[in-house]
Amino acid sequence: MKRIINSDKAPKPVGPYNHSVLAGQILFISGQIAIHPETGELVTSSLEDEVHQVMQNLRAILEEAGLTFESVAKCTVFVKNMQNYAKINSIYSQYFNDDTAPARELVEVSALPKYVNVEISAIAAVN
Repeated sequence: MKRIINSDKAPKPVGPYNHSVLAGQILFISGQIAIHPETGELVTSSLEDEVHQVMQNLRAILEEAGLTFESVAKCTVFVKNMQNYAKINSIYSQYFNDDTAPARELVEVSALPKYVNVEISAIAAVN
């Protein structure tokens, strides 16, 4: 059995998908980009602001499911330019405790939805 979990505090999906799906004790969160949920506009003022908005969107979905970043078991990070690796890591790391940070991969892709610089998806465990 699966349950759909969407959040009013995260931007509406830009395609035919939901924010997240709870399957058993695992929450699968769709990739998030830097759309501000209140304005529907992309946050493009800086790469750092873009990554913060992505992480805030993920937080909103986690909270809707009653979870926190501590519940995240794995993230997938898609970037348009691997040269941004260090900047993305510096922001991403602010949301996780080093001792309990999730597994992760970060891969460069040729393009992302709405031509953003970063997209992040997550898988979280429900205790």
